[in-house]
Amino acid sequence: MAAIGGAAAVILYFVAQKFKVIEDPKIDLIDEALPGANCGGCGYAGCRAFAENLVKSDTMDGFFCPVGGNELMKSLAPILGLEPEEKKPQIAVLRCNGSIKNSIPKFEYDGDQTCTFTTNLSAGVGGCQFGCLGGGECVDACNFDAMYMDPETNLPVVKVNCVACNACVEACPRDILELRNRGPKEKRIYVACMNEEKGPLAKLNCSVACIGCKACVKVCNFDAVHVTNFLAYIDYEKCTLCRKCVEVCPTDAIHEINFKPRKPKLEKDATTKPKVAAKPKVVTPKPAVEKKAEELAGNLAANLAKEEAKK
Repeated sequence: MAAIGGAAAVILYFVAQKFKVIEDPKIDLIDEALPGANCGGCGYAGCRAFAENLVKSDTMDGFFCPVGGNELMKSLAPILGLEPEEKKPQIAVLRCNGSIKNSIPKFEYDGDQTCTFTTNLSAGVGGCQFGCLGGGECVDACNFDAMYMDPETNLPVVKVNCVACNACVEACPRDILELRNRGPKEKRIYVACMNEEKGPLAKLNCSVACIGCKACVKVCNFDAVHVTNFLAYIDYEKCTLCRKCVEVCPTDAIHEINFKPRKPKLEKDATTKPKVAAKPKVVTPKPAVEKKAEELAGNLAANLAKEEAKK
């Protein structure tokens, strides 16, 4: 038994030496520097897989840790001897405003409340087959406590600490969550609707649905708004946050986030209009009146001449 054990040990030793894999020590350094969230937002299974692929790559383009952000990627650059790719910070946005008030429930549903189950069963209690179902699967998928369900609207709310890991986007069966640039000073403009039905049908199920009227397209001078399948979409890379599209939207489907309140427009009141002085009327005497006046003047002159002669 001792001889068999010794022989097996020798064999295993030589096999291990033959097939051993020498790992780049940079992988451990990168892995230790990463936040360890293993959220999958980088596109890899975890932080270790991200580190391995990053070290093997000749460039940092396409590699980005949403949790650590640009600062983390800059700190990894000296280890790799590469230049990091600068990326604008992003945040998840809900492209739906079909709250209980805007999309009034048409029936009561007592079955499984998960979004995945409900979307295969019906269009939802509000009747919109493109809107939020309120099951909260996106909130459950978030590992950073960056989302919660609003009990008044029955819609998910994204908090400012969102790291754009994309977990909520992938969890939503109706694809109504999207990663967009945070924008300067957290200012964003986007269409909070995903309904691709024609205007009357869209309005039937939601009072704030996009009706594809193209009013926003007409006022945009930067080619940032397009309408496809009766639904408007704002390209956040081209949008300059001028807010003209928000003003002309007839259904308030376009949302503006973190902007200062608009100044109220002064209403014109007829009672407060400044009075304009009336122009003096120019009266032109009629010819008959002029003739009569001349006759009276002639008679008066003749009478005065007679009086002077008597004297």
